[in-house]
Amino acid sequence: MIEHQDNSTTTTLFSIIIAVYNDWAPLDQCLRSLVQQKNGASFEVIIADDGSAEAAPEFIRRWTESCPLTIIRHSHAGISTARNRGVQASKGAVLVFVDADCRMQTDCLAALAKTIADFPQYNYFQLHLVGDCLGTIGRAEELRLAMLQEHFLQSDGRIRYLNTAGFAIRKTAVDVESGVFDPVALRAEDTFLMATLMQRGELPFFVPNATVEHAIPLSVLACLRKDIRSIYLEAKTYDLIASKGVRFRVSHRERVAMVWSMWKAAGKRSFGRRAWFVVTGRQGLRLIASYVYRFFRAVRLIS
Repeated sequence: MIEHQDNSTTTTLFSIIIAVYNDWAPLDQCLRSLVQQKNGASFEVIIADDGSAEAAPEFIRRWTESCPLTIIRHSHAGISTARNRGVQASKGAVLVFVDADCRMQTDCLAALAKTIADFPQYNYFQLHLVGDCLGTIGRAEELRLAMLQEHFLQSDGRIRYLNTAGFAIRKTAVDVESGVFDPVALRAEDTFLMATLMQRGELPFFVPNATVEHAIPLSVLACLRKDIRSIYLEAKTYDLIASKGVRFRVSHRERVAMVWSMWKAAGKRSFGRRAWFVVTGRQGLRLIASYVYRFFRAVRLIS
């Protein structure tokens, strides 16, 4: 069901698609960052409500007064399906995916528009992601993102990393009816898409001056709980990636090198060692859980 829609006929460059599931409060700040964009190209915002407990509250609907905004509400089917429905409702030439708890810096869309115009040979663009650094979780996220983007950036400007907290695609590269994301991936859907692009030899082009801030509105304990809930679904997605024959996971040597790199960065910058322990603790938990999942999966197959 489409609750609100702007019927403007002006040419739209960007369709900004935000999948939402009960996270209306952080979405308010995300929308605020969009209407504050400077020198940017035209855009529309599509909120894909994946069956939240309540419909979009009034403080979200009021943003229709500030920007072209469409709210699509449907029964809970997963983030991949929600984003695909946003794609189907889009009018823009470029699809931009962000999360509800993300905020664009004021010149983000202008920088992205320039890069897309300057590099017509690329269809996929990874925006520069940072953490908010306001608390331990924010500093840990900044440390994690900085390490990943530095480690996976290639000499030709492309990057072996994809995160839908800030990711763009030319619409001409998309089958609109089928969508961008495979609905079978209920978690780690961006990783699954990355594996597909790697299989085709198409890596996203990194846009360092189009910056998106990922502000995680959770405590350390809440993050760990969320990680535990997500591990099973993410492990299933990684099994699907393995079935494609794509080598995606980093080696143990690469993992150790990245952990050491983060340790040195945590000492030199304002992150603090506590941020390093949070990042490595969360990643260690995921790694252990993935081994446990594979062990019990192997036992079931044998029996």
